[in-house]
Amino acid sequence: MNLHGIGTDLVDNARLGRAISRHGQAFLDRVFTSAEQNYCQSHADPLPHFAARFAAKEAVAKAFGTGIGEHAAFREIEVIRSSSGAPGIRLHGAAAAFAATQSLGELFLSLSHTDSHAIAYVIVLAACCPTDSGSSAFIPM
Repeated sequence: MNLHGIGTDLVDNARLGRAISRHGQAFLDRVFTSAEQNYCQSHADPLPHFAARFAAKEAVAKAFGTGIGEHAAFREIEVIRSSSGAPGIRLHGAAAAFAATQSLGELFLSLSHTDSHAIAYVIVLAACCPTDSGSSAFIPM
């Protein structure tokens, strides 16, 4: 496997909080899947968890080299948790199609947050060989 790209993003929690306050549920629904919303809302203070997931989506798009847009929309990049609690990425729609056409392999995600900031770091590996499996899940083990 070869490295395809790396991406990182730092989010100011208060700034994201203002966007959520200003645009409400419409913003949450545009950016986060219902599973992500449920996870974040299950915490006493959901904002740092939303911020970490926002940072992860941006970091994936940067690692892809595309940014958020045609090849990767916010909701097409989903932050999930493995049974051990480790964060991972599941791709959907155009993001999954882009990963398949670029023969991308595993995505590795690291998240961290404080009361004021959240950060995400993503490493995307290139598969050694093109595949036609059509899988939309890229979950680090």
